[in-house]
Amino acid sequence: MAKDKKGQPRPRTRLYLITPPQLNAADFAPQLDETLAAGDVASLQLRLKTADNMPANEAEIAAAVAQLMPIAHRHNVAFILNDDPALAAKLGCDGVHVGQDDMSAEGARALIGDNAILGVTCHDSRHLAMEAGEAGADYVAFGAFYETRTKQPKTQATADILSFWQEFVELPCVAIGGITPDNAAPLIEAGADFIAASGSVWQHAEGPAAAVEKFNAVFDSLFDAQHSK
Repeated sequence: MAKDKKGQPRPRTRLYLITPPQLNAADFAPQLDETLAAGDVASLQLRLKTADNMPANEAEIAAAVAQLMPIAHRHNVAFILNDDPALAAKLGCDGVHVGQDDMSAEGARALIGDNAILGVTCHDSRHLAMEAGEAGADYVAFGAFYETRTKQPKTQATADILSFWQEFVELPCVAIGGITPDNAAPLIEAGADFIAASGSVWQHAEGPAAAVEKFNAVFDSLFDAQHSK
């Protein structure tokens, strides 16, 4: 298991949950409540798309935030909006996640303020991640690590970028892309501070609550082994 920058056992990896791209907020709310109650989840990213993968309209996003953010907060889960810093600030979200094709990290930080969370997609690039950190990001996301049907990945990342980041950079990193409870361990061992999951939770054969339990069991087993050494 990777150590932290001071050579100490690093903090336990946590789950970064991403919503399904299409949902009815009122119908989804009870399932979300049950899922977040099933185990530790650090954050929930609201990522709503139309059927043709375009961003959902502002009214739909606002309605979903109003319905779902209180549930996240009741479980002490940070609520992150995808893509739109201005709307995240307007709706009082805890933060925003931007991709390389969205607003710059500097622009996003200016809109959301100093106290909100800013995450940036950095694909498989140390350079992009370094730039994001210098621009004020609170975390960087690397991926995709595995084949995923949630979205079309632009890059294929390998675990060595997580090892490099964990060893040399203080900023937390998120691993994303096709990660399941069955294939997460190598990425956790390499250095992922957070594991992002969407389809592997919401489409899990035993239900999303079971998926959250299984992810947390993997985290616990790896870090219990680390601390027993």
